[in-house]
Amino acid sequence: MSFSGEIKAELQKKAATGNAAREFLRKSFLEIGSMSNPQKGYHLEFVCENDSQAKTIAETMKQFDIEAKTALRKRYTIVYLKESEDIVNLLNVMGAHNCLMELENLRILKDMRNSINRRVNCETANISKTVSAANKQIEDIQYIKEHYGFDDLSDNLREIAEARLAYPDATLKELGERLVPPVGKSGVNHRLRKLSELADSIKGRQK
Repeated sequence: MSFSGEIKAELQKKAATGNAAREFLRKSFLEIGSMSNPQKGYHLEFVCENDSQAKTIAETMKQFDIEAKTALRKRYTIVYLKESEDIVNLLNVMGAHNCLMELENLRILKDMRNSINRRVNCETANISKTVSAANKQIEDIQYIKEHYGFDDLSDNLREIAEARLAYPDATLKELGERLVPPVGKSGVNHRLRKLSELADSIKGRQK
């Protein structure tokens, strides 16, 4: 059964509440309402025969602080909700509490999945950025070694150059911890930047 079918099946079992606005929305959904699969996206709508019917439904929802939108589709006026919070509120107003809980569970799972995906994408991007930076550093240091040598480097620059070549996969923090005495991340970055500038300078002189 579709999610729309589940909502309608639940609403059909509901006894009248005595609240005219709630009853109107419940009956309207049973007659002309539908909802898309929430696993794919959030969209609940009423397919109205005319503007007057659409206006009445939208204004009734507004009584419960639910702001619906309208659109034309062929000869029909569509009153629709796309925000999950609004849809949850409407299900509560109509009395579809079981479907409301099901939607909330799906919403939580989807939010968790999206959060995890964002974190993984961010971490992947950071790793890729770190690897690219390390490769560039190694290229610069190899270039210096071949066209300039390490003998004329300051002790600080020679030490970090040798450490980067020895530990190509190490982070800046890990590199700094291997130096004697240890150097902080910003200090390591400063020295590697100096080596990069030297490599560029040597390349410029050789053109």
